[in-house]
Amino acid sequence: MSNTLKSLCAGLLATGALLIAGTTHAADIRDRTVKFAFVQNIDNHWGAGAEKFAEIVKEKSGGKIKIKLFPGGVLGGDVQTVSALQGGTVEMAMMGPSLLVGLVKEFSVFDFPFLFRNAQESDAILDGPAGRSLIDKLQAKGIVGLSYWEHGFRNLTNNRHPVAKWEDIQGLKIRVIQVPLYIDAFNAMGANAVPLPLPELYTALETGTVDGQENPLASILSSKFNEVQKHVSTTNHTYNPLIVLSSKRFWDKLTADEQKLLLDAAEEVKPYQRKVSRDMNAAALEELKASGMTVTEVSDAERARMAEKLQPVIAKFTKETDEALVRDINAQLEKVRAAN
Repeated sequence: MSNTLKSLCAGLLATGALLIAGTTHAADIRDRTVKFAFVQNIDNHWGAGAEKFAEIVKEKSGGKIKIKLFPGGVLGGDVQTVSALQGGTVEMAMMGPSLLVGLVKEFSVFDFPFLFRNAQESDAILDGPAGRSLIDKLQAKGIVGLSYWEHGFRNLTNNRHPVAKWEDIQGLKIRVIQVPLYIDAFNAMGANAVPLPLPELYTALETGTVDGQENPLASILSSKFNEVQKHVSTTNHTYNPLIVLSSKRFWDKLTADEQKLLLDAAEEVKPYQRKVSRDMNAAALEELKASGMTVTEVSDAERARMAEKLQPVIAKFTKETDEALVRDINAQLEKVRAAN
């Protein structure tokens, strides 16, 4: 072999070695079946996000990681699901951050009545430093937060009469989620707040145990509350994020590649799930009306009156959570509003 040919071969071998060395290692993905629990039904914006997440995880893992969905509270209500996540008997779940205030008290900020006026404002805060800082606090409590999806703006239904102003809420027995802020807020409006798990709500409405409830429109429709409720009012009194969670016990058993895959998939689903949520909530009002419910449009002026009525509740929970965080969120919201 000539010296020239030897040099050429040596060069090719060296180049090949460099290419091999620079090749990304094969992802360390193992066969796993992951239980993913949530209290809402599969046929709404929660289910749409969960199904898309399962699809993306299956694709990205080459079919190795299978997300098995448990909708409709079949594994228990939110309170039980939090315990199951901490114990590692459920690997993943999603719920409103308000259900996590017993672990991270600052999450109650996102349930302050009338904090957000629209989705642009909520997205800016949740996807910014404030949202990230609260997700990061969960790991010390045995839970890992992956991403903020959306539940939506909550609206009020009841069986007694139309609600057009806060005085109309007085005397109503309203089911609320099992969180002190919601109980205090509706009691401050003159209602009798009754905390109940979502899986028990339809029967409570049907039997008259409670007069009404409050949820985003898409959830009211998918839960078939229109079958047992006469009136719906567009109060838009609270915006609910939806947080995708993992058990830390499960998370710590995953490889770094698997953790990244799940994180990336949850973030990839986020814009899709939020759009589905907003489209469903927009369409649900007309469907509820068509089903026979009386729809009462609440004016911005009446929402402002409700917000004023709830200021003592907001002040109380601001002191109990993190006054600096609340100031920071309000400052960020002013910037978002000024930019528009």
